[in-house]
Amino acid sequence: MDREAMTTGRGKRLMIAAAAASLFGLALAWPQTLVHAGSGSVHPGPLSRADAFARAQALMALGRKMFFDPALSASGRQACSSCHDQRHAFGPASAKPVEMGGPNLDQPGVRAVPSLRYLQAAPAFTEHFYDSEDEGDESVDNGPTGGLTWDGRADHGKDQAKIPLLSPFEMANKDGAAVTSALRKSAYAGEFKAAFGDDVFDHPDDAFDAAAEALGTFEQSAPDFYPYSSRYDAFLAGKAELTAQELRGRALFEDEAKGNCASCHLSEPANDGEPPQFTDFGLIAIAVPRNAAIPANADPDYVDLGLCGPLRTDFKGRTEYCGLFKTPTLRNVALRKSFFHNGAFHTLRDAVAFYASRDTDPGHWYPRTADGTVRQYDDLPKAYWPNLNQDPPFNGKKPGDKPALNDAEIDDIVAFLQTLTDADQQAGTVPAN
Repeated sequence: MDREAMTTGRGKRLMIAAAAASLFGLALAWPQTLVHAGSGSVHPGPLSRADAFARAQALMALGRKMFFDPALSASGRQACSSCHDQRHAFGPASAKPVEMGGPNLDQPGVRAVPSLRYLQAAPAFTEHFYDSEDEGDESVDNGPTGGLTWDGRADHGKDQAKIPLLSPFEMANKDGAAVTSALRKSAYAGEFKAAFGDDVFDHPDDAFDAAAEALGTFEQSAPDFYPYSSRYDAFLAGKAELTAQELRGRALFEDEAKGNCASCHLSEPANDGEPPQFTDFGLIAIAVPRNAAIPANADPDYVDLGLCGPLRTDFKGRTEYCGLFKTPTLRNVALRKSFFHNGAFHTLRDAVAFYASRDTDPGHWYPRTADGTVRQYDDLPKAYWPNLNQDPPFNGKKPGDKPALNDAEIDDIVAFLQTLTDADQQAGTVPAN
């Protein structure tokens, strides 16, 4: 694959209907004449429209209870919501770069916890993404795109849900049977059997799949996970105004010669009218500084290379993919207290400033050796430096060159990003579950 095509700006406009393949879309695809009476099973088969909606609503309610249930962890003290806080756009509430998990909650993770909001539009992972004819240049290979998690290794919410349930440094269940055992003892076990069959707990593998489906269905709840209720959404609808500073920030965000943020964090509605996702779902390398606060990084031989490992294994040895991480949505980004895959920065301003001066002032971001030499790109082995994104604002700049953004312009972009916070995430508006 052409390496330059992999890292050049992506004019993607991914349509939610084509990308999401949500449970609702699949359920409603069945002809209305097809009715299946036994919807209370793990594999119910074709359903009528009414039955499909009823099943989706039941699984959504069940998944909600599971999401907030700490009994589904080996420790009995960690729920999905422990790391994905409802009051922080289903992202972490703390500024810690990684969260603790394991049977005794003493095992540190290796990556920052992402938000679960606005994942419904993410397409399945592909190595070679091409824009549709009406959304961009369909001849350009945009490279690795899609999937969930920082390395795109899960394609659907139900697949992603299994990862923390079994991860030894997260909820740490030994296997699916352990999750099934916890579900059997839960207060909602009857609802689980009503949804998936009276004998579901007699088949641990099926029960584990069912649990993942319920969690994935909950994460398709529009009011909870993709409300599109920010002030910027209201602005696009002509129902709100932005301040002069926010408008300047928006212009800088979209200007290819300045921030060029919109090349990956799409800020305009798609041609079909869908709201902007503020991500192109691509995976790129930007060489965020190594974070010494992550315990795994105490080992100098440990390197998190994203798409080519260590958590993702199917691209191990594919050197052209080393250092690539998922481009996250910037919706609700102002709520975060740690940024990028390793939580290296703790203010939104630093995250923006890093883009502006990564290469023009590397000494500000990277550590120095004993002789004062800057250890530029210190968390990416030199063999993989050719994978680094060099689009503007990087654009081949060297130390001492003028950065693409000055301090006032960085402040303007931060002000614009603060308009992307959903209405229900404003202070005092999100109830504790």
